[in-house]
Amino acid sequence: MKQRIKSISARTSPQTPERARSTGAVTARTGMGDRFSSWLDHHREMWRESWVRFFASPMSSGMTALVIAIALALPAALQLGLSNFQKAVAGWDGQPQISVFLHKRAKQSAVTSFADDLRGDPLVAQVTYISPEQALAEFQQASGLGDALLGMDSNPLPAVLLVRPRGSDSAALESLAERLRESALTDSVVLDMAWVQRLANLTELGRRMSLGLAFLLALGVLLVVVNSIRLHIENRRDEILVVKLVGATDAFVRRPFLYTGLVYGLVGGLIAWLLVSLGVWLLAGPVSGLANLYGSGFRLDGPGLTYLVGLAGGAALLGLTGAWLAVARHISAIQPR
Repeated sequence: MKQRIKSISARTSPQTPERARSTGAVTARTGMGDRFSSWLDHHREMWRESWVRFFASPMSSGMTALVIAIALALPAALQLGLSNFQKAVAGWDGQPQISVFLHKRAKQSAVTSFADDLRGDPLVAQVTYISPEQALAEFQQASGLGDALLGMDSNPLPAVLLVRPRGSDSAALESLAERLRESALTDSVVLDMAWVQRLANLTELGRRMSLGLAFLLALGVLLVVVNSIRLHIENRRDEILVVKLVGATDAFVRRPFLYTGLVYGLVGGLIAWLLVSLGVWLLAGPVSGLANLYGSGFRLDGPGLTYLVGLAGGAALLGLTGAWLAVARHISAIQPR
């Protein structure tokens, strides 16, 4: 027994350089290039293995990806609908307009000079002059009272200047309208921007609703991924214990689960893009027919390549984040005894 202990001590005791050379011991060091190559190979292996595991259980993996896709498709469709709504109203006269009604006794030369001065104003984008005759003709056409108006002795309508401001700031528009009222040529000034403000408020409401819905459903996606990765960790608990016993780090252990979450998110994002594209395809025909009835050439814009990249990238990031939250909590709790 004593001889056996001495033999073991001799084999495990530190060797001198001379003894190491005599027994043929070799010291090997791993370079940074080899470490990086090994790290990169492991990432590639985990990426391939994540796809293999995804298709190994297509039913459960597909259901998880479909839940993620539905949660992402709802805010994505709302955002796309809002973008199409803004495109539809872009052709309308969306800028505020100031109607300047001139005195009937104003001379034409003074009105022309006043309009030229307004065109030189840096706050004014466009000035359109409407003569009393043009105003009367438009009124006859719009009201349908052309025959009744022909019997009048004189034209009761004044000349009008339609002023289009450059900006839409309320304070600046009010200041410009007040300056126009102070002119001796003006009879009254009407600032028409109420419907523009209503349209802007409606658009802002839709934008905030889409952002709020996107935030809530993104939390739902995170919870789905966290729960799925937690189940994967529990199913591979024994494997995790074995690799930790042989010296694997937590970073090495959590890497396959991170790639699994990334794959879930990426596939869910692709399915969400397909769902939104299908919805646009189903609605494109009725919307085009309705637009044609109103004499408009509006067509629905579908989710293009940029939309695909953004949706798939955002979904993959959510999947990766959910996987990280799951492994950060559960991997560290699995320790060999």
